[in-house]
Amino acid sequence: MPLKVVDATALRIGSYIIIEGEAYIVKSMDVSKTGKHGHAKVRFEAIGVLSGRKKVMVVPGHERFDVPMIEKRKAQVLSIMGDRASLMDSESFENFELNIPEELKEQVQDGMSVELWDIEGQKVIKRAL
Repeated sequence: MPLKVVDATALRIGSYIIIEGEAYIVKSMDVSKTGKHGHAKVRFEAIGVLSGRKKVMVVPGHERFDVPMIEKRKAQVLSIMGDRASLMDSESFENFELNIPEELKEQVQDGMSVELWDIEGQKVIKRAL
C-alpha cells in the first residue's frame, strides 16, 4: 500500500511511481501549459524497475500517481545455483532465493554482501557490495 500520492506536475526525473501496479522510475518529463482555459499536460518516459520496460505517457497535470514503498536492505549470498542466488537478510536472517540480474552475474560471489530492494513486496538484487 503506497504511503504517498503525487500529482503529475510534481514528478521529477528520478521519481518512482506506480503505473498499472508496477514500479517505474521517471527518466524524462516535459510539462506543457495550454491556453487560457486549458489544462497542463505532462509527457514523461518511465522505465520499469523490475521489468525494464519503457513506458511513454501523456497525462493531464492533475493526474495522480502512487509512490511505491522501496526498502533498501543488505543480504549475504549463501550460494549460487545457475542464475539464482540463495540469500540471507542481514537484519531479519530470513532466507530466500532471487534471480541474479544479467549485469551483476560476474560480480556476485558466494559469501559476499549485496544490496536488495523490496519494492511493494517484490525483491530484486540491485548491486554487489
